[in-house]
Amino acid sequence: MKSTARILAAALLATALPSAPLAAQDRESAASEASDARWAFENSDVPVDPGFVFGTLDNGMRYILRENATPEGTAIVRMRIGSGSLDETDAERGLSHFLEHMAFNGSTDIPEGEMIKLLEREGLAFGADTNASTGYEAITYMLNLPRNDADLLDTALMLMRETASELTIDPDAVERERGVILAERRDRRNYAQAAREDALAFAAPGARFVDRLPIGTLDVLETASAEQLRALYERTYTPANTVLVIVGDFPVAAMEAAIRDRFADWQGGPAPVDPEVGPVDITRSGLTDIYIDPALSESVAITQPGAWQDRPDIAANRREGALRSVAYGIVNRRLARLARNADAPYRTARFSSGDLFEEARNTSLSISSLDGEWRDGMLAAIREVNQALTHGFTQAEIDEQLANLRTALINAVEGDGTRSNAALAGAAVSLVANDRIPTDASYRLDMFEAMEDEFNPERVLSALREDAAAFDDPLIRFQGRMEPEGGEAALRSAFREGMALPVAAPLDTGASEFAYTDFGAPGVVVSDTRDDRLGFRFITFDNGVRLTLKQTDIREDRIAFRMSLDGGNLLNTQDDPLATYLVSSLPAGGLGQHSQDELQTVLAGRNASLRVANAADAFSFSGGTTPRDLDLQMRVIAAGLTDPGYRREGLERFRRGIDNFFESLNATPASAYGAAQGRVLSGGDPRYSLQSRKAFYDLDYAKLQNVIGDRLQNGAIEIALVGDFEEDAAIEAVATTIGALPPREADFRPREEARLRNFTQERGEVVLTHTGEQDQALIRLVWPTRDDEDLREAIELSLLARVVQLELTDRLREQLGQTYSTSARSSLSRVYPDYGTFTISAPVDANEVPVVREAIAELLRDVRTAPLDPDVIERARKPQLEAYDNALKSLGGWMALAVRAQSQPDRLDRWFAGPDILRALTPEDLRRAADEYLAREKAVEFLVLPETSADEVAAID
Repeated sequence: MKSTARILAAALLATALPSAPLAAQDRESAASEASDARWAFENSDVPVDPGFVFGTLDNGMRYILRENATPEGTAIVRMRIGSGSLDETDAERGLSHFLEHMAFNGSTDIPEGEMIKLLEREGLAFGADTNASTGYEAITYMLNLPRNDADLLDTALMLMRETASELTIDPDAVERERGVILAERRDRRNYAQAAREDALAFAAPGARFVDRLPIGTLDVLETASAEQLRALYERTYTPANTVLVIVGDFPVAAMEAAIRDRFADWQGGPAPVDPEVGPVDITRSGLTDIYIDPALSESVAITQPGAWQDRPDIAANRREGALRSVAYGIVNRRLARLARNADAPYRTARFSSGDLFEEARNTSLSISSLDGEWRDGMLAAIREVNQALTHGFTQAEIDEQLANLRTALINAVEGDGTRSNAALAGAAVSLVANDRIPTDASYRLDMFEAMEDEFNPERVLSALREDAAAFDDPLIRFQGRMEPEGGEAALRSAFREGMALPVAAPLDTGASEFAYTDFGAPGVVVSDTRDDRLGFRFITFDNGVRLTLKQTDIREDRIAFRMSLDGGNLLNTQDDPLATYLVSSLPAGGLGQHSQDELQTVLAGRNASLRVANAADAFSFSGGTTPRDLDLQMRVIAAGLTDPGYRREGLERFRRGIDNFFESLNATPASAYGAAQGRVLSGGDPRYSLQSRKAFYDLDYAKLQNVIGDRLQNGAIEIALVGDFEEDAAIEAVATTIGALPPREADFRPREEARLRNFTQERGEVVLTHTGEQDQALIRLVWPTRDDEDLREAIELSLLARVVQLELTDRLREQLGQTYSTSARSSLSRVYPDYGTFTISAPVDANEVPVVREAIAELLRDVRTAPLDPDVIERARKPQLEAYDNALKSLGGWMALAVRAQSQPDRLDRWFAGPDILRALTPEDLRRAADEYLAREKAVEFLVLPETSADEVAAID
């Protein structure tokens, strides 16, 4: 929202800015008069990033352009309408979001239902590349262009213009879309959303924004007319209320010309005045709210309202903001340290101050605790905050925060030339939405270095005290599964007790160093080959460790890494199905020489981390680093292999989440399905079935060590490095760390018996129940297919899934209006022979289950027997081909090929063969695959219904 001063300045504008673009570096003349300011940087001493170009058409529409080639040959288009749900009248609540939907349902030149199809034919997948969102203050339309050809840009801007001024909002189309809107509202309702709404109402009773949630109200959504929608459309979709952002691999001149061609003749009224948000009574105090739901974990929020402060984006405010950031960072670092203790008083806690629009600035302390432990959590967290506000900070704490800030800024400078389209577009939108000026990284680093002397204990504490509202008599809100013992009075008493606890000055512990420096004599390279097709280099060390290198500067100064260690879920057995479950909690136990908390301090300012995941046939250590810290990152991983900490605090931290998981297990249709599907589909195989609460509590690090200790010491290792590095330096970093370890097994173990995985022989209907909203249900059909050994069939089933997805959307969403988000997916295993699944899913109204089931049955009959529409197939195929073309324009895409490239060399051959196979698939191929696999009687059909409807299942058929 604009400040009062900016509103007044806008009102005093006599004429619009000229239609010529305002290049960032030539803005001085435009900034000569404050009343002419259209952009926040025009009244600021913060220099805008010179790579952006800003302009305003004669009709008042603004645009922001940026030529950028990351990813190469692509672009992003964003159109922001500066009105959202706050602009709605009482009779319009939810209609801004309804309008967003109508943008895809017919305009002057695009018939209803054709916009998405047109984009799919151009290779844009709905949802991933074509989307929109509605918030309190804006509606944003988003297109991600997979190619940088001029025709596609023209098509994108044509569609944006159709959305901006040419929507037909046909009454019949409104009626058809109404069901989709109501389905979306239904699907979003759950215990967490209800709790959020209660929290908003408690924070600001009577405020306008509390009653203007973008999803709207039932009475409006069920009765809104096309005339009402059009009135809102014409009032808010105006040139003066619109900003267009294009970032991508086009010349700026071409982007600007295309904008003028499409938007220069758009006429409309002025931008609407800023709507009311409040009122918010910042004098409210001493009030308590208790909100109970069986699915909610326990938490307490302590909030002190204060006056909103207008802090325009100028250099002085940025400097103060940096000081505040360090202060809050230290307080939250202390709170996190307590949460990592073996006997932690709470699960998590956070201290912050933030704006509530331009109505208030709240200071809050939130504490998440185990059931019944809210009092201990409050006392500990309040004392920690009071210690900071009373005694301030040590220089060592400040230095840790500064190290992280400095490194982030240096990383930004080094990678400035390959910032992504998405990041740059986000910065442009933030300028419009938040008056936050986009700057280049060198400016931010220079400012930080210039004020480094200011980061002393006195200044940092002063910045915190000036910003944080004192907890005099705050608002306290409790939520959880059961009433706090003693109710509101006990919550207030605990707050007062916490505030009265004595606090002592913190101790300055000084700096420490990473303890792991020597892993033995560097490994010797015994094999060094290349695959010139993709530029991979394959290294093998004398200890058996394999290393795959792919040097690329598509992201300057960034390196992605992944180390695969033989093991994974294949080590689980029917007798011990949770044998490896704690692997992802290993980092919480730290290293032998450093706890996790100590490790955070030791690694401050360095691009190194320890993260472990459990995959089907391997343990995965992965993350990102820079050339400067690659050696340290490899040392951290080597330490994780040779000396895991197995500390009690890591185990206790894991256990603190168990009850919350089980207590909310059936709270939504999706969670109820997730809890049961493994058991059902595997025929009760314990390895794939949810185990009991007690089984999770019985897990411990000693058992885990017995299972994985041998793998950590001896298991085969394959490392992939992708990014901006010198190959020799990368080889040395691995040679002196993981390559220096004692000899290991050369190959990943086959574990043939562990790879046997069955799909249940039972078919037909499986009824599950949930305890959530009574109108919510879920239909999910799962078929057994096969593994992914046959590449052609794997691609065939993937394309078939996309075709089925399009048909589900058309039939269930567009024709029936019964569901908001459907899905279809093929998943063929690389690990389990002859195992794969094909899944169809549709969340629906519980009363409409029979109708939707019949529609799905009809769809299945059609795809198995009738010729498939070639246009539907092409709309499914084209985004997949574009995904192939753009996959290797990101580090993640390269990593998908590099990981296991030596132990699974067919990955590269399959990559090259894939596009041709995809192009060659015919309608008959897909029909034949559907006929083979998708007979309804071969599926397990899950019906997830509300508990009160379970007894009526027999009537469904």
